[in-house]
Amino acid sequence: MAEVLLFHHAQGLTSGVLEFAEALRRGGHIVHTPDLFDGVLPATFERGIALASAIGVDVVAERGRSTADGLPEHIVYAGFSLGVMPAQLLAQTRPGAAGAVFLHACISPHEFGSDWPVGVPVQIHGMDADPYFTEEGDVAAARELVATTPGAELFLYIGKTHLFSDSSLPDYDGPSAELLTARVLRFLAELA
Repeated sequence: MAEVLLFHHAQGLTSGVLEFAEALRRGGHIVHTPDLFDGVLPATFERGIALASAIGVDVVAERGRSTADGLPEHIVYAGFSLGVMPAQLLAQTRPGAAGAVFLHACISPHEFGSDWPVGVPVQIHGMDADPYFTEEGDVAAARELVATTPGAELFLYIGKTHLFSDSSLPDYDGPSAELLTARVLRFLAELA
């Protein structure tokens, strides 16, 4: 059993994010799902990004970081898109990370002032033609991380939608989301 701190994307803590968390729980894992937007569910991805900007990206990151207070050190940090930011920040800067799962985004490890921590496995998932993932530097950061980190995995799915694993959004792609979930469950089982 792994313990996971899972951060939502720019459209908030949607029913699709909660459904994904529940799938991980059915796999025998403990999953925490903090709400970084205090219940606000932006109607579109763009409105969610605008909300995160209005709140302040640093504030969103700090909200994410503070949710780890009181949780065990040996935990898996996971995030959907915007949620990758606090997940990756914690994986790189909080001692004892068990692993990391990045869905639809990846940031260069150097953004957090250090290399990827030795011995911390990571999985990264995105669509091969998603403009947010492929054109904004995420796939390049993911490839860099995989090239320099033993045990790092990058999974590219065929398609161009961004939040394809959130069943509550129009971008949802059932077959790709099922495969992603199976891969994450395998990853967590190997950590336990």
